[in-house]
Amino acid sequence: MGLHGVKAVFFDLDNTLVDTAAAGRRAIEEVISALQSKHHYGEGEARAICDKVQAKLLKECHDPAKMCITDLRISHWEEAIQETIGGEANRDLAAECYYLWKTTRLQHLTLAEDTRGMLTELRKRVRLLLLTNGDRQTQREKIEACACQPYFDAIVVGGEQKEEKPAPSIFHYCCNLLGVQPAECVMVGDSLDTDIQGGLNAGLKATVWLNKAMTTPVDTSPVPHYIISSVLDLPAVLQKMEHNFNAKLGTDHMAGSNE
Repeated sequence: MGLHGVKAVFFDLDNTLVDTAAAGRRAIEEVISALQSKHHYGEGEARAICDKVQAKLLKECHDPAKMCITDLRISHWEEAIQETIGGEANRDLAAECYYLWKTTRLQHLTLAEDTRGMLTELRKRVRLLLLTNGDRQTQREKIEACACQPYFDAIVVGGEQKEEKPAPSIFHYCCNLLGVQPAECVMVGDSLDTDIQGGLNAGLKATVWLNKAMTTPVDTSPVPHYIISSVLDLPAVLQKMEHNFNAKLGTDHMAGSNE
Protein backbone atom coordinates (compact mmCIF):
# COMPACT_ATOMS: atom_id res chain seq x y z
CA MET A 1 0.00 0.00 0.00
CA GLY A 2 1.21 3.48 -0.76
CA LEU A 3 3.83 5.14 -2.89
CA HIS A 4 7.16 6.21 -1.40
CA GLY A 5 6.67 9.75 -0.19
CA VAL A 6 3.03 10.05 -1.41
CA LYS A 7 0.23 8.91 0.87
CA ALA A 8 -2.74 10.89 -0.49
CA VAL A 9 -4.00 12.52 -3.67
CA PHE A 10 -6.53 15.38 -3.59
CA PHE A 11 -8.71 15.82 -6.69
CA ASP A 12 -10.69 18.86 -7.79
CA LEU A 13 -14.18 18.04 -9.15
CA ASP A 14 -15.37 20.53 -11.80
CA ASN A 15 -13.57 20.23 -15.15
CA THR A 16 -11.04 17.90 -13.56
CA LEU A 17 -12.91 14.69 -12.81
CA VAL A 18 -16.17 15.67 -14.53
CA ASP A 19 -16.70 17.91 -17.56
CA THR A 20 -18.93 20.52 -15.94
CA ALA A 21 -18.35 22.97 -18.80
CA ALA A 22 -19.68 20.51 -21.41
CA ALA A 23 -22.69 19.66 -19.22
CA GLY A 24 -23.34 23.39 -18.84
CA ARG A 25 -23.27 23.91 -22.61
CA ARG A 26 -25.82 21.10 -23.07
CA ALA A 27 -28.03 22.72 -20.42
CA ILE A 28 -27.85 26.16 -22.06
CA GLU A 29 -28.85 24.69 -25.46
CA GLU A 30 -31.83 22.99 -23.78
CA VAL A 31 -33.02 26.33 -22.33
CA ILE A 32 -32.54 28.12 -25.67
CA SER A 33 -34.62 25.43 -27.36
CA ALA A 34 -37.41 25.72 -24.73
CA LEU A 35 -37.49 29.52 -24.94
CA GLN A 36 -37.95 29.27 -28.71
CA SER A 37 -40.40 26.36 -28.97
CA LYS A 38 -42.50 26.89 -25.85
CA HIS A 39 -42.27 30.65 -25.27
CA HIS A 40 -41.80 31.81 -28.90
CA TYR A 41 -38.64 33.85 -28.33
CA GLY A 42 -36.37 34.43 -31.30
CA GLU A 43 -33.07 32.53 -31.25
CA GLY A 44 -31.14 35.79 -30.85
CA GLU A 45 -33.19 36.78 -27.79
CA ALA A 46 -32.93 33.31 -26.26
CA ARG A 47 -29.16 33.24 -26.71
CA ALA A 48 -28.81 36.79 -25.34
CA ILE A 49 -30.68 35.77 -22.17
CA CYS A 50 -28.44 32.73 -21.69
CA ASP A 51 -25.27 34.72 -22.37
CA LYS A 52 -26.29 37.21 -19.70
CA VAL A 53 -26.96 34.41 -17.19
CA GLN A 54 -23.56 32.86 -17.85
CA ALA A 55 -21.89 36.23 -17.29
CA LYS A 56 -23.77 36.58 -13.98
CA LEU A 57 -22.70 33.07 -12.91
CA LEU A 58 -19.05 33.94 -13.54
CA LYS A 59 -19.30 37.05 -11.34
CA GLU A 60 -21.52 35.38 -8.73
CA CYS A 61 -20.92 36.28 -5.09
CA HIS A 62 -23.01 34.08 -2.85
CA ASP A 63 -23.53 34.43 0.88
CA PRO A 64 -25.60 31.41 2.05
CA ALA A 65 -26.43 33.26 5.27
CA LYS A 66 -28.33 35.89 3.27
CA MET A 67 -29.89 33.95 0.37
CA CYS A 68 -30.13 30.34 -0.75
CA ILE A 69 -28.42 29.51 -4.04
CA THR A 70 -31.74 28.62 -5.71
CA ASP A 71 -33.22 32.09 -5.12
CA LEU A 72 -30.02 33.77 -6.24
CA ARG A 73 -29.84 31.82 -9.49
CA ILE A 74 -33.52 32.29 -10.31
CA SER A 75 -32.81 36.01 -9.87
CA HIS A 76 -29.98 35.74 -12.44
CA TRP A 77 -32.47 34.39 -14.99
CA GLU A 78 -35.12 36.94 -14.00
CA GLU A 79 -32.70 39.84 -14.49
CA ALA A 80 -31.35 38.43 -17.76
CA ILE A 81 -34.86 38.06 -19.21
CA GLN A 82 -35.83 41.59 -18.15
CA GLU A 83 -32.56 43.10 -19.43
CA THR A 84 -33.08 41.41 -22.82
CA ILE A 85 -36.85 41.69 -23.31
CA GLY A 86 -37.82 44.59 -21.04
CA GLY A 87 -41.24 44.86 -19.42
CA GLU A 88 -42.31 43.34 -16.12
CA ALA A 89 -40.10 40.88 -14.23
CA ASN A 90 -41.16 37.29 -14.94
CA ARG A 91 -40.22 35.17 -11.92
CA ASP A 92 -42.15 32.11 -13.13
CA LEU A 93 -40.35 31.96 -16.45
CA ALA A 94 -37.04 32.59 -14.68
CA ALA A 95 -37.68 29.67 -12.31
CA GLU A 96 -38.64 27.43 -15.23
CA CYS A 97 -35.41 28.29 -17.07
CA TYR A 98 -33.30 27.78 -13.94
CA TYR A 99 -34.73 24.35 -13.12
CA LEU A 100 -34.43 23.19 -16.74
CA TRP A 101 -30.79 24.39 -16.84
CA LYS A 102 -29.98 22.81 -13.49
CA THR A 103 -31.59 19.39 -14.10
CA THR A 104 -30.10 19.12 -17.62
CA ARG A 105 -26.63 20.01 -16.35
CA LEU A 106 -26.84 17.41 -13.57
CA GLN A 107 -28.07 14.75 -16.03
CA HIS A 108 -24.96 15.24 -18.16
CA LEU A 109 -22.46 15.23 -15.29
CA THR A 110 -20.83 11.83 -15.46
CA LEU A 111 -17.69 10.27 -14.09
CA ALA A 112 -16.27 8.52 -17.15
CA GLU A 113 -15.68 4.77 -17.01
CA ASP A 114 -11.93 5.09 -17.58
CA THR A 115 -11.72 7.72 -14.80
CA ARG A 116 -13.56 5.36 -12.45
CA GLY A 117 -11.07 2.62 -13.31
CA MET A 118 -8.10 4.93 -12.71
CA LEU A 119 -9.46 6.02 -9.30
CA THR A 120 -10.18 2.40 -8.28
CA GLU A 121 -6.62 1.31 -9.09
CA LEU A 122 -5.05 4.39 -7.51
CA ARG A 123 -6.98 3.92 -4.29
CA LYS A 124 -5.29 0.53 -3.79
CA ARG A 125 -2.02 2.43 -3.31
CA VAL A 126 -2.89 5.82 -1.78
CA ARG A 127 -5.78 7.57 -0.04
CA LEU A 128 -8.02 9.70 -2.25
CA LEU A 129 -9.89 12.89 -1.32
CA LEU A 130 -12.24 15.05 -3.35
CA LEU A 131 -11.73 18.78 -2.68
CA THR A 132 -14.14 21.13 -4.42
CA ASN A 133 -14.92 24.83 -4.01
CA GLY A 134 -18.45 26.14 -4.22
CA ASP A 135 -21.85 26.35 -2.61
CA ARG A 136 -22.67 23.36 -0.40
CA GLN A 137 -26.01 22.51 -2.05
CA THR A 138 -24.74 22.92 -5.63
CA GLN A 139 -21.60 20.84 -5.12
CA ARG A 140 -23.35 18.08 -3.14
CA GLU A 141 -25.92 17.77 -5.94
CA LYS A 142 -23.11 17.41 -8.50
CA ILE A 143 -21.34 14.78 -6.35
CA GLU A 144 -24.62 12.87 -6.08
CA ALA A 145 -25.29 13.20 -9.83
CA CYS A 146 -21.94 11.78 -10.94
CA ALA A 147 -21.97 9.13 -8.17
CA CYS A 148 -18.31 9.63 -7.28
CA GLN A 149 -18.60 9.04 -3.51
CA PRO A 150 -17.48 5.36 -3.54
CA TYR A 151 -14.10 6.27 -5.05
CA PHE A 152 -12.97 8.55 -2.22
CA ASP A 153 -11.90 8.20 1.39
CA ALA A 154 -13.24 11.70 2.10
CA ILE A 155 -15.08 14.54 0.34
CA VAL A 156 -14.57 18.19 1.31
CA VAL A 157 -16.75 21.01 -0.07
CA GLY A 158 -15.39 24.55 0.23
CA GLY A 159 -18.82 26.03 0.97
CA GLU A 160 -18.97 23.93 4.15
CA GLN A 161 -15.62 25.21 5.47
CA LYS A 162 -14.44 28.55 6.87
CA GLU A 163 -12.21 29.11 3.84
CA GLU A 164 -12.03 27.67 0.31
CA LYS A 165 -9.10 26.89 -2.00
CA PRO A 166 -6.51 28.45 -2.28
CA ALA A 167 -6.47 29.07 1.50
CA PRO A 168 -3.96 26.73 3.22
CA SER A 169 -6.48 26.01 6.01
CA ILE A 170 -8.76 23.85 3.83
CA PHE A 171 -5.81 21.78 2.58
CA HIS A 172 -4.56 21.27 6.13
CA TYR A 173 -8.10 20.26 7.16
CA CYS A 174 -8.00 17.62 4.38
CA CYS A 175 -4.61 16.36 5.62
CA ASN A 176 -5.97 16.03 9.16
CA LEU A 177 -9.01 14.14 7.87
CA LEU A 178 -6.77 11.53 6.25
CA GLY A 179 -4.11 11.55 8.96
CA VAL A 180 -1.34 12.61 6.58
CA GLN A 181 1.18 15.46 6.36
CA PRO A 182 1.04 18.14 3.60
CA ALA A 183 4.45 16.90 2.34
CA GLU A 184 2.83 13.50 1.68
CA CYS A 185 0.01 14.85 -0.53
CA VAL A 186 -0.50 15.71 -4.20
CA MET A 187 -3.16 18.14 -5.51
CA VAL A 188 -4.66 17.60 -8.98
CA GLY A 189 -6.86 20.27 -10.58
CA ASP A 190 -7.58 22.46 -13.59
CA SER A 191 -7.35 25.85 -11.88
CA LEU A 192 -3.98 27.56 -11.44
CA ASP A 193 -5.56 30.13 -9.08
CA THR A 194 -7.26 27.74 -6.67
CA ASP A 195 -5.88 24.20 -7.07
CA ILE A 196 -2.24 24.85 -7.90
CA GLN A 197 -1.77 28.06 -5.89
CA GLY A 198 -3.61 26.40 -2.98
CA GLY A 199 -1.42 23.32 -3.08
CA LEU A 200 1.68 25.50 -3.13
CA ASN A 201 0.34 27.70 -0.29
CA ALA A 202 -0.31 24.62 1.84
CA GLY A 203 3.14 23.11 1.25
CA LEU A 204 1.95 19.96 -0.49
CA LYS A 205 4.52 17.57 -1.93
CA ALA A 206 3.41 18.26 -5.52
CA THR A 207 0.79 20.03 -7.63
CA VAL A 208 -0.49 18.59 -10.92
CA TRP A 209 -2.20 20.99 -13.31
CA LEU A 210 -4.78 19.53 -15.68
CA ASN A 211 -4.40 21.63 -18.83
CA LYS A 212 -6.62 19.90 -21.41
CA ALA A 213 -5.78 22.33 -24.20
CA MET A 214 -2.07 22.23 -23.25
CA THR A 215 -2.03 26.01 -23.68
CA THR A 216 0.73 28.09 -22.14
CA PRO A 217 -0.69 30.28 -19.36
CA VAL A 218 -0.40 34.03 -20.00
CA ASP A 219 0.82 34.52 -16.46
CA THR A 220 3.60 32.13 -15.48
CA SER A 221 2.68 32.09 -11.81
CA PRO A 222 1.84 29.91 -10.00
CA VAL A 223 4.05 27.22 -11.50
CA PRO A 224 2.76 23.64 -11.09
CA HIS A 225 5.20 20.80 -10.47
CA TYR A 226 3.63 18.74 -13.27
CA ILE A 227 1.27 19.40 -16.21
CA ILE A 228 -1.04 16.77 -17.74
CA SER A 229 -3.56 16.98 -20.59
CA SER A 230 -5.83 14.23 -19.19
CA VAL A 231 -6.56 13.13 -15.65
CA LEU A 232 -5.77 9.61 -16.90
CA ASP A 233 -2.11 10.69 -17.20
CA LEU A 234 -1.86 11.03 -13.42
CA PRO A 235 -0.65 7.46 -12.65
CA ALA A 236 2.34 8.02 -14.98
CA VAL A 237 3.18 11.24 -13.12
CA LEU A 238 3.01 9.45 -9.76
CA GLN A 239 5.25 6.71 -11.18
CA LYS A 240 7.72 9.38 -12.28
CA MET A 241 7.66 10.88 -8.78
CA GLU A 242 8.27 7.42 -7.34
CA HIS A 243 11.22 6.90 -9.69
CA ASN A 244 12.72 10.28 -8.74
CA PHE A 245 12.22 9.50 -5.06
CA ASN A 246 13.99 6.14 -5.38
CA ALA A 247 16.81 7.69 -7.41
CA LYS A 248 17.29 10.33 -4.71
CA LEU A 249 17.31 7.62 -2.02
CA GLY A 250 20.01 5.79 -3.96
CA THR A 251 22.08 8.97 -4.31
CA ASP A 252 21.72 9.75 -0.60
CA HIS A 253 22.72 6.17 0.27
CA MET A 254 25.80 6.40 -1.96
CA ALA A 255 26.76 9.73 -0.43
CA GLY A 256 26.37 8.24 3.04
CA SER A 257 28.57 5.24 2.11
CA ASN A 258 31.31 7.52 0.79
CA GLU A 259 31.52 9.64 3.94
